[in-house]
Amino acid sequence: MEKVIGHVHSTETMGTVDGPGVRFIVFMQGCLLRCQFCHNPDTWKIGTGTERTAEDVFNEAIKYKEFWDATGGGITVSGGEPLLQVDFLIELFTLCKEAGIHTTIDSCGGCFTREPEFIEKLDRLMELTDLILLDIKQMDPEKHLKLTSRPNAPILDFAHYLRDKNQPIWIRHVLIPTKTDDPKDLTALHDFILTLPNVKRVEVLPYHTMGVYKWEKLGIRYPLEGIETPDKETVDMANEILQTQTYR
Repeated sequence: MEKVIGHVHSTETMGTVDGPGVRFIVFMQGCLLRCQFCHNPDTWKIGTGTERTAEDVFNEAIKYKEFWDATGGGITVSGGEPLLQVDFLIELFTLCKEAGIHTTIDSCGGCFTREPEFIEKLDRLMELTDLILLDIKQMDPEKHLKLTSRPNAPILDFAHYLRDKNQPIWIRHVLIPTKTDDPKDLTALHDFILTLPNVKRVEVLPYHTMGVYKWEKLGIRYPLEGIETPDKETVDMANEILQTQTYR
């Protein structure tokens, strides 16, 4: 059988913030969203990146397994948007589960659809996936569209799909001054999270500008110029509204 070719942007051998424990991170190439705060705009273009087989990526990752075993870590596939390459993920995670490796997907679900062919493949993938890191960027539909260029309806529907599958998820929210820090929007997010009994953790990720140089390198105007990292009071406020401590 011909092996599926994945388009991979890069890998990271010792990630510590993308799931439990120490992780091997695979950044997939391609994304439908154009988030104004994206720190990896070089992953946007679909069909580019390095062509690799799942076996090739697995063989690179498995070298670091002894570090994962000591910390309860494993492999996380991020992006870009990993779910644009479901077939590749199924092959990679099949190899991972055969080797007893914890598997995580970092996704916003922006490409989620109820099309039967996609759901059939996604169901197979979820059987091989231990954890989803679900990025919910903005609950307000108009603000989300302006912030990311895409509607949030598929993302919220993806959350419902994961709820119905009882798939463990961590909710992650990037806190951006004037963009995603309105208490009304945070309260709406909290209320939505309460409808998801499969949520195991909620994380507030303070906005940063460490990826701005990539926009400059690509010759793209950075749309959030002048916006700084949120202060401690704003981060504390978001954590309180989202009740992040109750999920620890």
